[in-house]
Amino acid sequence: MKTLLDGLAMVEGARWHDGRLWFAHWGVGEVIAVDLDGKAEVVAPGPEQMGWAFDWLPDGRRVTTGDAVRIDGEVLREGGVNEVVVDPRGHIFVNGIDGGFSFTEPGWIDVLSPDGSSRRVADDIRFPNGMVVTPDGSTLVIAESVGGCLTAFDLHDDGSLSGRRAWADGLGPDGIAIDADGGIWTQTADTFAHSGDPSAPAGAVVRVLDGGEITHRIETPMPCFACTVGGGKLFLLCNEWEGIEKAAEVLARRTSRVFVVDLDDVPRV
Repeated sequence: MKTLLDGLAMVEGARWHDGRLWFAHWGVGEVIAVDLDGKAEVVAPGPEQMGWAFDWLPDGRRVTTGDAVRIDGEVLREGGVNEVVVDPRGHIFVNGIDGGFSFTEPGWIDVLSPDGSSRRVADDIRFPNGMVVTPDGSTLVIAESVGGCLTAFDLHDDGSLSGRRAWADGLGPDGIAIDADGGIWTQTADTFAHSGDPSAPAGAVVRVLDGGEITHRIETPMPCFACTVGGGKLFLLCNEWEGIEKAAEVLARRTSRVFVVDLDDVPRV
């Protein structure tokens, strides 16, 4: 494992796109892209807040969340949302919690079309976070951070969801990623932040299959908030965290780091 970038405020929303890692630079309001040599550039503005993400439509336009859902900067729908994922058909799935940043109220998933229409497709999500769509486009999986699980839905041609079920339990998921073979990379619960155990690792990410089988595991020197795979690499986006009440202090310290490791070097379990 090596450090790809450091000196960042808070890093989230990892994506592999056009041969580079892209991520949301929270608290600064930037979309940053970095290549495998560590050459980074600010490629677009983002909301100057925490709690936003981005993805791309099949035609290449970028969808960004935050205080509104925007396509290439133009407002598609007003109102705050958290994560976003676009399926191969162009359906835009966003999630959030009514009433703002809350760890107690139930959350939801909405599906939007590029024409601005939207509808609710799932609710009672226990703090909705990262979402992925399986490579064949048949399943949407969401991280329920408070629930400590990954939850899967059958994904239909019209963007509707059905067949809610557990993909894996006993985790500590935030931002998640899916690889070409359908394995999901996610944060675990046996870390210091989740367990309070001083002997636990600061961060850890596992690869988990549908049904809960864990195949790989890697530990990080800081809590890992998001990850993605691409170019034969696993990217780990890590931040200090001292609770929402101290978020401004943590952002100001700019201690966040992006780590990278060859997928072939991630230990098998």
